Amino acid sequence: MPLLFSYGTLRDPAVQRSVFGRELGGRADRIVGFRVEQLEITDPEVLAVSGETYHPILVRTDDSGETVEGAALEVTEAELLLADGYEVDEYHRVTAPLASGDTAWVYVARD
Repeated sequence: MPLLFSYGTLRDPAVQRSVFGRELGGRADRIVGFRVEQLEITDPEVLAVSGETYHPILVRTDDSGETVEGAALEVTEAELLLADGYEVDEYHRVTAPLASGDTAWVYVARD
């Protein structure tokens, strides 16, 4: 089962139920080589689900000393596509290393 690293709204059980139709299993982890910034969200569908005007967004630093706390969530391939539909255009999905040694999909700022 793929892992999806979440550092923001996808950790919220209410958002998970809205996006995936269920609460996801997972565990705490950290992503390596990124820092977190804030992005103003204007997409009305995303705002309706999250209720938050500002969402965190990861920016790649490639500095292995920089990590961001979050959760490694267990998802199916179909759920990854649902997550793609939830994330706005400023994000794109890439794979990245986690502090645990695992690799996960994660939504980061477009270059």
